Amino acid sequence: MNKINLINLYNQQASLDALIAKNHQISYETTFNRRLLAFMVELGELANETRCFKYWSNKGPSSKDTILDEFADALHFLLSLGIPLNANKFHYQMYGKKIPLEAQFINLYRLGADLLDNYNLDNYYLVMQELLNLGAMLSFEPREIEAAYLKKLSINYARQANNY
Repeated sequence: MNKINLINLYNQQASLDALIAKNHQISYETTFNRRLLAFMVELGELANETRCFKYWSNKGPSSKDTILDEFADALHFLLSLGIPLNANKFHYQMYGKKIPLEAQFINLYRLGADLLDNYNLDNYYLVMQELLNLGAMLSFEPREIEAAYLKKLSINYARQANNY
């Protein structure tokens, strides 16, 4: 079981979100549905790279780096969804559940969709916990998750600087 501290990532995400809000004249309130959908899309891209649901194919998963990159994308949007709630739970235990990966993805979709009607801290923390559990199921260490997040953060700042 691994522990992860997300305080730095929340702070970094809040700074990026502030820049994006300024650059695009948007707010958390006006982008909630788009941020939630973006999380779901990135979760789907992550599932696609793991290939865990592709029962019709013998091709294995993408590289660990590619899967970690997609995980970081999903984490970006989930962190962003927590900021307007003033999410202040920064320490999580990451544990690999003994269920198939596809079941964990479905679980995350259900929990994520529940945020649409029940956007509150308890539900948000549950989604974050299950995303981090997925990370453990994918054999990601906390330091790898943070490094992948920071790498993508740098790319996202560059994109904002170049009118992405």
